[in-house]
Amino acid sequence: MNFVCPQILAKAKQVKLLILDVDGVLTDGRLFFDDQGREYKCFHARDGHGIKLLRQSGVEVAVISGRKSNSVALRMKNLGIEHVYQGHEDKIAAFHEVLAKTGVSAGQAAHVGDDLLDLPIMIRVGFAVAVNDANFAVKQHADWCTETNGGLGAVREVCDLIMQAQDSFRAVLQRYLA
Repeated sequence: MNFVCPQILAKAKQVKLLILDVDGVLTDGRLFFDDQGREYKCFHARDGHGIKLLRQSGVEVAVISGRKSNSVALRMKNLGIEHVYQGHEDKIAAFHEVLAKTGVSAGQAAHVGDDLLDLPIMIRVGFAVAVNDANFAVKQHADWCTETNGGLGAVREVCDLIMQAQDSFRAVLQRYLA
């Protein structure tokens, strides 16, 4: 990870809840359909591992998506993510619900987005992140942008940054070096 300014690290240090969009963040944004209309999505293993490590460090993770997909439900269950909201084009109601369920304030939440549907949450959280290939307006409202495109490890970057800012990454790394 390249140099991150102290102001960004300070914001990341406060994060107790990471909220993720799906299409364009956990996936590369492309939608695949077979001849029967079944939808397929591709998730990156590094993002999944980063989410698991972040959760182990004590940070809650939630997903709020404008679309609804069984593959998302299955992947989030596999990752142990309890707070999954799908089919919410107006994401604010889901945002308020997950804050109430977790007891986390908006200022202690981070959101990773890529498109205009994500802006209502991004402008309300303490740490707003845009993936590298996000829409230009989303990038303008982000505190930080990943170096990696959505679906290709961008979420892992965010997880690593939060763990580094909270000084929990070193313990995670030591488990693998032991």
